[in-house]
Amino acid sequence: MSIHLIIEFIGVEESKISKLDAVRRILDRVVSKSGLKCVSSAFYQFNPHGVSGVYLLRESHLSIHTWPERGYAALDIFTCGSDEAALEAFRLLVEEFKPRAIKKKTIRRI
Repeated sequence: MSIHLIIEFIGVEESKISKLDAVRRILDRVVSKSGLKCVSSAFYQFNPHGVSGVYLLRESHLSIHTWPERGYAALDIFTCGSDEAALEAFRLLVEEFKPRAIKKKTIRRI
């Protein structure tokens, strides 16, 4: 089994999602603390602000796309095997980004 979390964070402080370095530091902590295993990562800094990033995980992937001018971040966590690491990553993302509102859809995959 696997779990796929499709997440929207609304009302995120602009400084947390505007620049690549800030987003990468947060996601590096989340991946490490959650127990996910990073194989590689890639990020892109938009001008003047906004970031897209993806972590290729041994378990699958984690991605983020940000619109700081709207206080909005879209995230995706897809993992195979146990749900615990994905759910812990979600909890840590909420703790780090501190959104005012959250939309989350959970999909169970085979």
